[in-house]
Amino acid sequence: MDLSLIQKDILITLISLYHKQSHAIKGEEIAEVLRRNPGTVRNQMQALKALGLVEGVPGPKGGYTPTTLAYRELNLSNYEQEYQVPIAKDGSRIRGVNVSEIDFTTLCHPDLCHAVVKLIGSVKLFEIGDMISIGPTPVNKLLLSGEIYGKDEVQQELLITISEMISLPKKPIRSYMSSPLCTLPSGANLRDGIHLFNTRHIHGAPVIDGTRLVGIVTLSDIARGIDEGLPLDTPVDLVMTTDVETAPASMQLFEVIGRFKEHEIGRLIIVEGSMPVGILTQSDIIRVFPLL
Repeated sequence: MDLSLIQKDILITLISLYHKQSHAIKGEEIAEVLRRNPGTVRNQMQALKALGLVEGVPGPKGGYTPTTLAYRELNLSNYEQEYQVPIAKDGSRIRGVNVSEIDFTTLCHPDLCHAVVKLIGSVKLFEIGDMISIGPTPVNKLLLSGEIYGKDEVQQELLITISEMISLPKKPIRSYMSSPLCTLPSGANLRDGIHLFNTRHIHGAPVIDGTRLVGIVTLSDIARGIDEGLPLDTPVDLVMTTDVETAPASMQLFEVIGRFKEHEIGRLIIVEGSMPVGILTQSDIIRVFPLL
């Protein structure tokens, strides 16, 4: 069937949001992603319903869901099994858009590296001159960034000049963590923490009760405690953070990189089972992989 550009945009955005959220999608959500008038989206949805491409779900939590015919119409029969390759603009991931294909057009040029990026989602969310980043891709963990110099709204493609292209390390984080682990026992005081940090040239350490991880204390925690008037014999338990971010030693490095930014942390405690075995800091990652 012959769909208009706006109908294709709405249908692709509906499918993208539906697979991300796993529930019916309201017309207002689609309108927000596409930067369209909600009334326009609702009108087009009626046409798409008449064509059998979407179904309406009534009720307060209702909205629209795509039909099997919609997937066939857009050649997305395997969409549910496909890996989601994110795309971000100015450091923020674009909701409802997935990269389906990257075609390098001038890979061997001595000065330029161009690529055509095919999207599942609307190219209307991007403008010429935008700086974008893509990845990681599923097999080679490719991460690239560049500037948009053109776009094709019919084929849903972006033309970009690539400024950086890297393949993320695939080794587990046990290969990059600092070990053996420097720890403080539960009940150690601020003076003990300062001594450990000075002698081992570190800025943070987990606090262990027997073999159990109970918290993490940093140089900033101790400095804040002293600034508040706490004496040096104060237990570190009173200034430590008890909500500790951990990761299994078998996890791959690329899987944890985003957690540092997402949770605004400077270090992860690496565990095997429930036993802390190492620590991974932002400095460790930058040392191994300076482009990040």
